[in-house]
Amino acid sequence: MILYALTIFTSAFLLFLVQPIIAKQILPWFGGSAAVWTTCLVFFQFLLLAGYAYSDWTTRRLAARRQAVLHIVLLAASLASLPIIADASWKPAGGEDPTWRILGLLSVTIGLPYFLLSTTGPLVQAWFARTFPAGTVYRLFALSNFGSLLALVSYPFAFEPWITTAVQSWGWSAAYVAFAALCAASALYSLRGGRTAAGEATTVPDASPPPGARDYAAWLLLSGMGAFMLLAVTNHITHDIASVPFLWILPLTLYLVTFILCFEGRGWYQRRIFIVPLLVIVGAMAWALHEERGIMEIKEALPLSLVGLFVMCMFFHGELAARKPAPRYLTSFYLMVSLGGALGGVAVGLVAVKLFNTYYEFGVGLVVTLLIAAYVTRVMHSAVPMLVLAALGFTGYHVYAYIGYLAKDTRVMTRNFYGTLRVKDIGGDDERDAVRRLMHGVIMHGEQYLATERRSEPTTYYGATSGVARAIKALNRSPLRVGVVGLGTGTLAAYGRPGDVYRFYEINPQVVTVANREFTFLADSAAKIEHVLSDARLSMEREPPQGYDLLVVDAFSSDSIPVHLITREALAVYLRHMKPGGVIAFHVTNRFLHLAPVVKRIADELGLQVALISDDAEDSDLARTDWVLVARDQALLERPEIAKFTSEIESIPGLGVWTDDFNNLFKILK
Repeated sequence: MILYALTIFTSAFLLFLVQPIIAKQILPWFGGSAAVWTTCLVFFQFLLLAGYAYSDWTTRRLAARRQAVLHIVLLAASLASLPIIADASWKPAGGEDPTWRILGLLSVTIGLPYFLLSTTGPLVQAWFARTFPAGTVYRLFALSNFGSLLALVSYPFAFEPWITTAVQSWGWSAAYVAFAALCAASALYSLRGGRTAAGEATTVPDASPPPGARDYAAWLLLSGMGAFMLLAVTNHITHDIASVPFLWILPLTLYLVTFILCFEGRGWYQRRIFIVPLLVIVGAMAWALHEERGIMEIKEALPLSLVGLFVMCMFFHGELAARKPAPRYLTSFYLMVSLGGALGGVAVGLVAVKLFNTYYEFGVGLVVTLLIAAYVTRVMHSAVPMLVLAALGFTGYHVYAYIGYLAKDTRVMTRNFYGTLRVKDIGGDDERDAVRRLMHGVIMHGEQYLATERRSEPTTYYGATSGVARAIKALNRSPLRVGVVGLGTGTLAAYGRPGDVYRFYEINPQVVTVANREFTFLADSAAKIEHVLSDARLSMEREPPQGYDLLVVDAFSSDSIPVHLITREALAVYLRHMKPGGVIAFHVTNRFLHLAPVVKRIADELGLQVALISDDAEDSDLARTDWVLVARDQALLERPEIAKFTSEIESIPGLGVWTDDFNNLFKILK
């Protein structure tokens, strides 16, 4: 029993630990987008499905000895994939959709080890059932989810703050070798179980009927909706509520907790207790979609969404556990559970991106949840189905109203791998302060006045009192060559003068399209405008020196900040493109992270000078901003245009130099 439990726990722990380790390696290559994590989840779900299919097939079709030999051979072959370090040849070359490149990279780097880890749960449980026919096999499923949960919550606290990414990869690889030995030992030990004195395998009578088509459909639907709502709620809270670092951990944690509670075997889920809270919470989540009601403040919307996800997943997984078959059919059960999870992940991570122009899947999921509730409660007291139908009507109405609200007066609403973009006019056509605004989730990426006489005014984070504007003024030279990381609406082009060159780096092709079609900063600029459609750092690593007077690094406003743009190696790349008297301006305005100390720590390491300009933008329509200016020449930062407005950068005790191999967001949380 202990050998099987240890094998399952170790595999589940490594299964979830490898996900942030490998994602952290490849995030810098694909713009640091949150969609990289979603694509990784889809890959992991499909490989999990493949592992469960393998477990089901080998358990049903192969004799015990052949199954053990095959698995041990595959375990030995998987060791050739170690260590799990991504090959730099997979870095993207341009602005194409990186989904398939990410999937290919993951397949080559961790495909076989992850596949074998994913087989462990159902396979070892089948071995356990054969060795201990009277055992409670489904508790091992709860143990597996506990191991996954422990890996998930321990990574940002016990691993990331203390260990470099390279050491994490080597450490995981060493632990995988230990797992392979445990799994091989379990396979060999299983051959000893259930044998008579004559050495023949015993057969334990099982009178339970085999699962039918309705059972398979229920397993598929319930597991699929759990995964669907996990990703839908994660997208909803990280894009529509608040871009808070590590917020994606909470939904996944709750998702795993519900699996543990529902399969632990002590009856934590009871339909008659959960059904009313389910109706109330789903209806409240639909009602809260209306932003004008003011309920979308993070202190209200975040708990509502997380509690709602927990209750919904308890419903899905509780009903799933109530339908689990006898142990002899458990590999087929897990196969359907895995297939459902994969289909749910694909529906949100791949299909919805192509089908919807914004995050409609959240509202759709709420409605489908109540449709399932209506079906499973049809056998309860007649009052219960009536309540479900009432909640369904209430929820459907508010989801429909929410969809209409998003589309109303919206000029552009589009979506791709990198997220959603919305362009909307605020104010009447005859109002002097009316603006056209670009939103990426809950983050404003720029706006422009609609009045003709104000159209060229720099707005939001780039006003005349901002740090970047003061840097342009302090340079006091003509012409200027300016590089800008992150296009937005192209507001900085408003500072362009004849002879200047403004070169914008942007990874999202839809941003380029929107900036040129819906805003006029680029077209109206007196400067020459250049576009580079690619990740800025990867492009600058390949380009010859550009000779910038000013390089603006403006990509740190959301939760999924591209950390690879603010490391020691990144700053070294930027310096190669700078003129001796040039300035690098980091836009570090962020509600949740202290980024200025990170820049200063790196600059100090490289012997550079820094100045922080914090602009409260009082008595104006501009946004409050923090800009850190970095230069080789201290005299430049002592010019009155800058020195009069600088603030001290408070140090963070114990903050290390961020590198490509080591960084820690928890250390700089506000």
